[in-house]
Amino acid sequence: MSVPTAPHRAYGGDTTAQEDPMSAQPEEAPAAPAPAAAAQLLAQLRADRADTWVPAFEQDWARALDDARHSYSLAPLHAVVRTWRARLASAPAVEAFLAGGCDDSDGIDLDQVLGART
Repeated sequence: MSVPTAPHRAYGGDTTAQEDPMSAQPEEAPAAPAPAAAAQLLAQLRADRADTWVPAFEQDWARALDDARHSYSLAPLHAVVRTWRARLASAPAVEAFLAGGCDDSDGIDLDQVLGART
């Protein structure tokens, strides 16, 4: 029985499974919003849609802030900023759809798809 003189490389080439670089975060993870993103978003909401959207944003923000205090994570705050940015970005398309007189009676409630927000 002979002993190989060179170490066996399981994956070929010059690296083994232990030498492969790994990332602690998945590549598809969204980037965190800037620290002032919520204040900028709130200012934009106040300028464009102060009547109904500002109280809803402030309610979501307060809930996320409470969740962040209990979990020691900024993830709930980042989720609120991302959600409200998406709402604000899609608002003109939604308004154009509604103004166009399209039939939306076959739609379903978003709470049925995503679940009720608590």
